[in-house]
Formats: sequence, structure tokens, C-alpha cells
Amino acid sequence: QVQLVESGGGLVQAGASLRLSCVASGSTFRSNIMGWYRQRPGKQRDFIADIRSGGKTNYADSLEGRFIISRDNAKNTVYLQMNNLKPEDTAVYYCHSRHPLLPNQSYWGQGTQVTVSS
Repeated sequence: QVQLVESGGGLVQAGASLRLSCVASGSTFRSNIMGWYRQRPGKQRDFIADIRSGGKTNYADSLEGRFIISRDNAKNTVYLQMNNLKPEDTAVYYCHSRHPLLPNQSYWGQGTQVTVSS
């Protein structure tokens, strides 16, 4: 079992930056693929980025370059640095953890709200 706790959301103005953090419990953090998703009002949950244990990253095309994912295995933490935020980035941001080989080992955090005002 893995528990994920996100933090770092809030209300910011357009153009600002935020860094989200997600702390994971459990011994499988180092081997798991960690990711970030978001759900904008009235929309489905969308993929933002993920990062493998060795540091290889994968991004949604529309967000690469503006959003940066990283992880600190010593702290069981994954980060999402968000730059030049826009009002359309307003969403609930979710952390996700999954085992690379066992699809039933998939976990979600509770989400953190990010609101960007114009």
C-alpha cells in the first residue's frame, strides 16, 4: 500500500510559479513510476508528466517546457515545478504512483487545488 500526500497548491496570479510536492509512504517509492495529473473544472483528469526511478521523464506535449517533474528518492518525494502559470492551469492536481510491472499497484493522492487568477 502506498499513501500519497500532495502540498503546495494555492491561489496565484497569472505568470507566477508554484512547486507542488507529493510525499509517498511505503517502501516501493524508489521503484515506482511517479506522476502528476490534473483535473480542470468540468473536464476529465489529464496526464501532465511522469518520472521513472532512474529519472527518465515523460510529459504531455502541451506542458513540456513550462512544467518540470523531479523526484528525490531519499525523501520519497516527487515535485512538479510549474512556471508562467495561466488561468487555464486552474485545476486540482493529483499525484500518482504505479509499479512499472504490476498494474494493480496504482495509487492516487487526494489532490491539491491550484487557482490562477488573471
